[in-house]
Amino acid sequence: SASAMAAGTLTAIRGGSAEQIGHATAMALKNLMGLICDPVAGLVEVPCVKRNVVGAVNAVSCADMALAGIESRIPVDQVIDCMGDVGHRMPEEFRETALGGLAVTPVGQQVKQQMEERP
Repeated sequence: SASAMAAGTLTAIRGGSAEQIGHATAMALKNLMGLICDPVAGLVEVPCVKRNVVGAVNAVSCADMALAGIESRIPVDQVIDCMGDVGHRMPEEFRETALGGLAVTPVGQQVKQQMEERP
């Protein structure tokens, strides 16, 4: 969501039309839709901090594409609705619960244990 908001904002700041802002926002959401949230030990450091870089690059790229005239085939309002649907259908383990994905790898579990043992 932050990447999509940044894409729309960058497009607006750079003089894009409302239609271009919508296209940039839609493209940014589509590019990252379905990405699971699997924080190791329940913290945002792994992998979220590094994913933020991908989100920032995605935002700039989508703003550039929209300003160059590239359009999202699916309208932004439908992309937003679809993203909500995907999120609701996603298994609980992949929705910022630290119960799936990287959080349950051996190293992920080791980090969690180390965090729990800290005073």
